Amino acid sequence: MTRLLSALLLLLLPLSAQAMRLKDITDLQGVRSNQLVGYGLVVGLPGTGEQARYTEQSFATMLSNFGINLPANARPKLKNVAAVAVHAELPPFTKPGQQIDITVSSVGSAKSLRGGTLLQTFLKGADGKVYAIGQGSLIVSGFSASGADGSSVMQNTPTVGRIPAGAIVERSVPTPFATGDFLTFNLHRPDFSTAKTVVETINGLLGPGVARALDATSIQVSAPRDPSQRVSYLATLENLRVDPADEAAKVIVNSRTGTIVVGKDVRLMPTAITHGGLTVTITETQLVSQPGALAGGETVVTPQSGLDVRQEDSRMFKLDTGTSLDELVRAVNEVGAAPSDLMAILEALSQAGALRGELVII
Repeated sequence: MTRLLSALLLLLLPLSAQAMRLKDITDLQGVRSNQLVGYGLVVGLPGTGEQARYTEQSFATMLSNFGINLPANARPKLKNVAAVAVHAELPPFTKPGQQIDITVSSVGSAKSLRGGTLLQTFLKGADGKVYAIGQGSLIVSGFSASGADGSSVMQNTPTVGRIPAGAIVERSVPTPFATGDFLTFNLHRPDFSTAKTVVETINGLLGPGVARALDATSIQVSAPRDPSQRVSYLATLENLRVDPADEAAKVIVNSRTGTIVVGKDVRLMPTAITHGGLTVTITETQLVSQPGALAGGETVVTPQSGLDVRQEDSRMFKLDTGTSLDELVRAVNEVGAAPSDLMAILEALSQAGALRGELVII
């Protein structure tokens, strides 16, 4: 196996500039991060905490863990305390004793977490088990301030903070990496052509039958069982360069922001398009009515609105067979269409069957 890995390294020849490494277009099945979440208290706030019932209950529970029992009807003033949600990503292969970053977010009416300290918080996975314990001083980039007259100013978000290396991992997540006779690569963007290319690239180096495509996403590759050899084997495979297949022709339209992205393979059938627009102008004029010198009245300011509607001349342009992206953009610019008008034009072209590409509206 060692000689095989050495041969693989010698066979890695530079390919075209457009080729991408296997690690950049795939994920290894079973090797993934895991989400952790917890609930805790931030203390030491400069009066920017909250007076909520659940915060009082959490505070009382914390004190009881230290042997301090509050009276049943006691309501401590907790302006310096805030209830928070804590979440983190547990990377694959993270071992007990290592540290991970955590994010702390207020769940109540606290005004700011700046200057606060997170008390020991258990971070649990989806199975309910504790995988890390978080604690430490928060770094909060946002701030807020308010005046007695109700004026206020806020920059960024003062109710969210981070603690770099703020949680210590207590339990590792087992992975199937070192088990079985196969490794499975999953494409980030499922595509039959790309899956076929990956299989051909791997088999071209390792021999026929080593890799096989299971579907448009997954490529299964034979692998050694020894963990050390498997690491070296995977390090070689993930640096193989592959030319991904071209994406399907699509036009992406974001109706909220007016963003339109047209893929390079989008084409139009012979089409004639006309575009006409309305220009509406609204003006506001302040008219001052002033009484005579001896009339005894008051000066009055009266607003007067003016409305002007103009119909622009409609223009028509013709698109020939196989019109490309550049020609389409040039023609639309000549029409002078706004993003909203362009959306309507693209939708009409799609409805007419003249758009050779998928129209995706998000």
